Amino acid sequence: MEIISIEDRTFDRMLKRLETAARMAEDVHRRFREKKMGEWLDNQEACILLNITPRTLQSLRENGMLAYSQICHKIYYIPEDIQKTLSLLLKRKEEQP
Repeated sequence: MEIISIEDRTFDRMLKRLETAARMAEDVHRRFREKKMGEWLDNQEACILLNITPRTLQSLRENGMLAYSQICHKIYYIPEDIQKTLSLLLKRKEEQP
C-alpha cells in the first residue's frame, strides 16, 4: 500500500470541487427526473393519438416533423411533441380545400 500526503489547502480545494460536482449532478438529476419512461409514448400510442397509420408516423419522423428517441429498436415520443404535431396536422387539414 502506498501513502500519499497532500497539503491541507490542496485537499480543501479538491473537496470543494468534488462538492460542486456533486451539486451539479444533483441539479441535473432533479431537472430530468420528470422525464420518466412511463410518460413517453410508443408507436402504437402515437398512431392512436394522431389518428394516423404507422407509415405516416414514419414519414413524420423521416421529415423531421416529429422528434423521437430510439432505445433498442423501439421508438418513443414525448407527449408534448405529439401534441405539437397534432396541432400541425390539424392546421394542414383545415387548409386543404
